Amino acid sequence: MKEKQIFGMFPGRLRERFRMLSGILDELQEIRLCADAPVRIISGNAEYFLNVTGELCHIITSCCWYISAGEMEQILDHICSYSRYAYEEAIGQGFLTVPGGHRIGVSGEVILGKDGQIKNMKYIRYMNIRIAHEVIGAADCLMPLVHENGRLCNTLLVAPPGCGKTTMLRDLVRQISDGSSYAAGKQVGVVDERSEIAGCFMGMAGNRLGIRTDVLDGCPKVQGMMLLLRSMAPQVIAVDEIGSDRDKQAIQNILQCGCRVLATMHGSSMEEVRSRGIEKNMFERYVFMGKKNGKCTIVSVCKDLGEII
Repeated sequence: MKEKQIFGMFPGRLRERFRMLSGILDELQEIRLCADAPVRIISGNAEYFLNVTGELCHIITSCCWYISAGEMEQILDHICSYSRYAYEEAIGQGFLTVPGGHRIGVSGEVILGKDGQIKNMKYIRYMNIRIAHEVIGAADCLMPLVHENGRLCNTLLVAPPGCGKTTMLRDLVRQISDGSSYAAGKQVGVVDERSEIAGCFMGMAGNRLGIRTDVLDGCPKVQGMMLLLRSMAPQVIAVDEIGSDRDKQAIQNILQCGCRVLATMHGSSMEEVRSRGIEKNMFERYVFMGKKNGKCTIVSVCKDLGEII
């Protein structure tokens, strides 16, 4: 399924050049495209360059595929089902999501609307295709640590980019929704602002989030959290990458209503979390993640006052 999703992003004539990636799909993280530059593949801890024959190499050679602006236009047209107008809003936000939750970041010349806000882009010459990885069971080791006497603790996952926060959050949502030996299944609401948690395509989640999960796709976190609280009666709300003061205020409002919260944040230490305005008593568990030997890992799990579990 993942192979079909990834290779399906590319038009037929170019698709064959990516076929050699089938052997590294489990570790494939990014496909980086820049007009008139070598195609770069990020997999595990390594960076590769793609040859015109589809082979991978560690250094730039005369055989490297220097993707043209025209070829990038072909790829974007194919991703947009040859109707870019229908994807104008998504392109204006800087990314598109395809089946499976894979996200294509785009960059080029910005078109501003009359209000000065970004309306669209043209001459897109840079693309970052980020490969989503659904890891069923990723949160197995966390489940006993984020529950206390059968009660789910408000939990914040903290890590630098690319260390598995969203993957861990996704599996936490699935297990909490379905229920486990630690607690009965709960009604979960997911605010998926960037379509990375559920991987929705045309409203349908591409990832498994449990039988009691509702998803609000493409909605700003603050509005989404309050909308779900009013309309779907969640017991738990999950959001990705909090950071603004408005995000934190919305979470405080949710907690006051008795709803549990699961969230992620960029960072690497409790000091950094506190410096970004996360006050004591907002979360009960802090899960710090990182990378070791190229693999995402849990570094520590702490209580609110910094006590390591």
